[in-house]
Amino acid sequence: MPFANFKVPAGSLDEKQKQEIVTRTTELYVDIYGERARANTLVVVEEVTDGGWGIGGNVLTLAMLQQPPGH
Repeated sequence: MPFANFKVPAGSLDEKQKQEIVTRTTELYVDIYGERARANTLVVVEEVTDGGWGIGGNVLTLAMLQQPPGH
């Protein structure tokens, strides 16, 4: 069974965007494995609590991720 787990900052995506992740990921697996993969593809969109993750030793927040590049 193809499986994909997306971890995203809580509150950063609306329901339509989450649906798009599920749909497009499923289509990707179908492109790779064929139509038989559609009914068995599991996609999880998991929301991580604000401040619950980091990169390069720094905790990230939703506010930080929404800043324009270079700030």
